[in-house]
Formats: sequence, structure tokens, C-alpha cells
Amino acid sequence: MRLLLIEDDDRIVQFLKRGLEAEYYAVDVAKDGQTGIDMAEGVSYDVIILDLMLPVKGGREVYQHLRGAQVQTPILVLSAVDVLETKIQSLREGVDDYLVKPFSFEELIARLQALKRRSGKAPREEPELLEVADLQLNRATHEVRRGGELIPLTYKEFLLLEYLIRSPNKVMSRAMILEHVWGYHYDSLTNIVDVYIRYLRNKVDRDFSKKLIQTVRGVGYKIQP
Repeated sequence: MRLLLIEDDDRIVQFLKRGLEAEYYAVDVAKDGQTGIDMAEGVSYDVIILDLMLPVKGGREVYQHLRGAQVQTPILVLSAVDVLETKIQSLREGVDDYLVKPFSFEELIARLQALKRRSGKAPREEPELLEVADLQLNRATHEVRRGGELIPLTYKEFLLLEYLIRSPNKVMSRAMILEHVWGYHYDSLTNIVDVYIRYLRNKVDRDFSKKLIQTVRGVGYKIQP
């Protein structure tokens, strides 16, 4: 199940990404309303989780724009605004559900599942075992093997490899990797992505003749089967 989280509070983003990914949801993040609109119009998501208090464009502008553009993805508002009139207005204007912060994570999961049932679409099945060439990543056991040999990875290394292996041959920019794995926007001064790519290469590629993790100069990285 693929989610778009439109939220500018870094603490909430980190909390939700970690919790939802532990439940095997794929989570993309937008930190402002306009970016959220662009992503929601360009990618087919199962559910959008939307804050109302956003920079650039507010949450109400976001859902009004999306509904006006005939984007029918279920929208769950997750907001600190606990005002009855705001809830009613949001639901009348096209929002599918409204949950007030602070919230129970279990309740959020239950509401996401209910939205999927009501949408009439079967959830996108995420396979537990992802494979590229002789490299295997098991999302259920958090084990990675190459040529049958177990490769121990840290939590961030595992998330980075999982992000790359989900889309073989697709180039992932440093900005995309930062946003997905670390949950914040690209900072041109940080080299954390390059550092972790080097860690991964030392574990996944170093002892094998075929190198899977490829650099696309000036763009980013990809897994090449």
C-alpha cells in the first residue's frame, strides 16, 4: 500500500514514516502543499495523509485543488485543528476522513485500512522478498543475502537498499533518497547519501565480481540487474 504523507513537522514525519514502514506501507513525503499537489497528480497513491497547516499552500487548498483536478485518491486529514466546523467543512468539501492530533497510531492504521476498503480497490500487495540478480532482500525478516550469503545491515542501510531494489534500473537522485530514507529535503552540503552508498557497496558488492549498485554521475544511484 503506497501512501503520500503531506506534513511539514519533522518529528511527526519521522514518527509516521518509521511506524508505517514497519507495517509494510511505502511512504512518500511532501513538506509543503504545492509539492504535495505535484506528487499526488503525478503518482497513483492508495491514500493521502494531509495536514491542514502547511507552508506554500494550506491543506484546504491542497484537497480542493486535487478534487477539482479529479484526483479521487482517498484523503485522510491529520490535523491539530479540533474544531467541529472545520471537520464538517473538510468532509463536505471532499476529504474522506479526519483524525485529530495527538492520535493513536493503531487508530490511524485502522482508518487507513477502512479507507482502502471503502475505495473499492484492492490494496497494492508489497512482496516480502525483493530480488535483483543474486541479491535478495526479505522485508519480513529484515535479512539480506547475496549468493545465499547473509549480509548484516544497519537499519538505515536496509532502508536505503530496499528503496533502490524496489525499482531496478531506475535512477534515484540524492534528494529522493534523502526524502525517503531520512525524511527531510535535500541539503546540498550533506554527503550522507554518498557515505551510506559506500557502506552498502562494501557489504553488497565488494566481494562479488558483478557490481549491482551503480553511480549515474551528476544524477544519483541505481541498482542495475
